[in-house]
Amino acid sequence: MRFIHTSDWHLGQTLHHFERGAEHQHFLDWLIDTLETEQAEGLLICGDVFDNANPSAASQKQLYRFLQQAKQRIPHLNIVLIAGNHDSPGRLEAPAPLLASLDASVIGFVPRHADGSIDVARLVVPLKNRAGDIAAWCLAIPFLRPGDVPRVEGDGESDPYMAGIALLYRQVLDHALTLRQPGQAIIALGHCHMIGGDVSEDSERRIVIGGTEALSAGIFDAAIAYAALGHLHLAQRVAKQDHLRYCGSPLPMSFAEIGYPHQVLRVDLDGERVAAITTLPIPRAVELLRIPKQPAPLAEVLIALAALDLPATDDLQQMPYLEVRVRLDAPEPGLRATIEAVLDGKPVRLARIDTSMAASTTAGAPAMSVDELDRLQPEDIFNRLYRSKYDTDTPAPLQAAFAELLLAATGDGA
Repeated sequence: MRFIHTSDWHLGQTLHHFERGAEHQHFLDWLIDTLETEQAEGLLICGDVFDNANPSAASQKQLYRFLQQAKQRIPHLNIVLIAGNHDSPGRLEAPAPLLASLDASVIGFVPRHADGSIDVARLVVPLKNRAGDIAAWCLAIPFLRPGDVPRVEGDGESDPYMAGIALLYRQVLDHALTLRQPGQAIIALGHCHMIGGDVSEDSERRIVIGGTEALSAGIFDAAIAYAALGHLHLAQRVAKQDHLRYCGSPLPMSFAEIGYPHQVLRVDLDGERVAAITTLPIPRAVELLRIPKQPAPLAEVLIALAALDLPATDDLQQMPYLEVRVRLDAPEPGLRATIEAVLDGKPVRLARIDTSMAASTTAGAPAMSVDELDRLQPEDIFNRLYRSKYDTDTPAPLQAAFAELLLAATGDGA
């Protein structure tokens, strides 16, 4: 059978206050055409469907219209969708009974029995071919918070949270193996950060708990034919293994992702194994421009902006986004007005001005750019404060406690 692996749509995302609904619709329309052209029998959506836990009505309508149209155009298509750290598990699962009529299985959270034990059976989803026969079993595991995983007593060396994740994958796989018949593949879905994964610091929230860097590829047993992963926006292999893949996001979520090759992955199964993995590039509806590529003095920047030559259009939704990068020797109160004046009449949307100081104004310490300050995470600030007060690194237990408090405060795994 053949399925398409996609993730990290981030429906409802804005780029520096610019709405991106038209870009997302362009992708969704392309995806339906691709599913039909490629004669796909399955679609795996690996989390971060929405950009936040409280998506707009328009974003939700985009998703449900897509699912309805996809099923209408490809009647045999079955869909498996898991929640990411940006998604609200409950909101994503709320329409699950209705979506089941579209052969769409939605897994937002780890289900439990009345006694509190994990219902592993509900995390195993069949993937059927066009004849209606089960061709594969999906381990549909959403983004896992500490309370979602089995409790594993620590030995003082291993992280209980990471050990719990590994145990859950093992338990779900064991159940799938009891269901599998000869010739049926095992596919794992996950929304997580794997060790060695390349991260876009501008747009990917940290989801690691308690100071442990990331998950090991060892959580995926040899019985798993393919692991379809979400969270990292750059398409990449995990641990140099072809069958462990991030497909990446369909749109650049920040200017740091300008050079990303956005794509979905077509996976062909031959019985219990993967026969081929094919990259399907996604056409970019709107360009992102960084001028200049590296910060430069204002005079040079203004010359480059004045020389900017773009195709004429009156459609605001088709105009490229622009990030201007300026290196200043001193504060420039009228900077934005100066830049806007040079851009007047050009078909471009000024999304942000990235400024940095050419030299530090403090004793000997290198200056941080506004962009660097903007990327500081709560954990960074907490660790810097602890070091400034106690002149040592934050102890791991204290990091873990802070991460738990942060999760409770945000409510979305940020």
